[in-house]
Amino acid sequence: MSNLPMADPGGGARKIDRGDPGTGCPVRRDEHGVWQIRGYQAGRAVLRSTETRQAGLGVETVEKLSPKIRRPVLYRDGPEHREHRRQTARFFTPRRVTEHYRELMVRISEAQIARLRRDGRAELSQLSFRLAIEVAAAVVGLTESRPGMDRRLERFFPEEFAKPGWTSLKGIAGIVRQNTAWLAVYLGDVRPAVRARRRARRDDLISHLIDEGCTDGEVLGECLTFAAAGMVTTREFINLAAWHLLTDNTLLTRYRTAGEADRTAVLHELLRLEPVVGNLKRRTTAPVEVPSADGVVTIPAGELVDVAVSAANVDHDAVGDAPLEVRPARPLADGTGPAGLSFGDGPHRCPGAYIAIQEADVFLSRLLALDGLRLVTPPRVTMRKEISGYELRGLVVALGA
Repeated sequence: MSNLPMADPGGGARKIDRGDPGTGCPVRRDEHGVWQIRGYQAGRAVLRSTETRQAGLGVETVEKLSPKIRRPVLYRDGPEHREHRRQTARFFTPRRVTEHYRELMVRISEAQIARLRRDGRAELSQLSFRLAIEVAAAVVGLTESRPGMDRRLERFFPEEFAKPGWTSLKGIAGIVRQNTAWLAVYLGDVRPAVRARRRARRDDLISHLIDEGCTDGEVLGECLTFAAAGMVTTREFINLAAWHLLTDNTLLTRYRTAGEADRTAVLHELLRLEPVVGNLKRRTTAPVEVPSADGVVTIPAGELVDVAVSAANVDHDAVGDAPLEVRPARPLADGTGPAGLSFGDGPHRCPGAYIAIQEADVFLSRLLALDGLRLVTPPRVTMRKEISGYELRGLVVALGA
């Protein structure tokens, strides 16, 4: 990871510097043989194709595991993956979110805001992480955890860590740290939940995995996948949205006075502009045709494809005029979602998209309604190069003068 400036001076309203914000050539093969996709329609075609499989995100390590070990859903493709998504879709529907999780979101949000009222100031990443942890834990079924889940997950997803390996002391230390973190999450969170559900099933993801015959280790892998997707990314987006709103009085007033649908439009627009994960990678398993400025381009089988979400989301043809400005509910081309490709698309589209947006709105609408709320220090921005994903820490808010 690397520290970057807090804002991109050439990126319009963007606060995260990912380099050139322009789309450039929508489809090209670079000097390393990687297909770079920067156009919205081309990116969507790659993500929706059934002739690709997941790449990046540590998939190379997972592929080295014994074939007897079931891969987490993030690393599976094809009919098996689609069937798993079909069976688990019920845990993420808008109706279920409203009926099962909204009250929890409200309760946790108000508890975190009470901390801010009590102390007078707080680091927003700490408040938002507690919210993200408890909501994701409820969806997955990690409800029998020992105290300290947030600390265990912080250690598992640190701001900086050495790349594991056996060729250096730093790499060996990385392996030790990684395995220790896995064990801590297993003993403190996953094993207690699995034991409870083996005695009596519940209506959650862990119970579903047990019914499918998953071992404790396989359940751990799924839980950590959802931890990364549901806890870490939601935390970052809440911080990013708060940063924008607290530094734009016009947008803040609009958000504070809007109904839920209009507030959601603001959040979708901020996520389009600043996707938490800036790049998604796929590998083709057969020739894949994608649209380009010069007509259809065929990407051969076996090629690595890098979809630059942050570029595709500002494609003028998809999102209209002034793509680098914040314009909630902007007119969009047919087939373009309000958050662009920030939740992905196709078979691996984020199942918790609705949860993430509602969770962010429940928290932010209450936080930003506080009298005298102000931004004390902006966050420091750190980037995870492999996914062009941002982490925001040190954003401090306070009440009063």
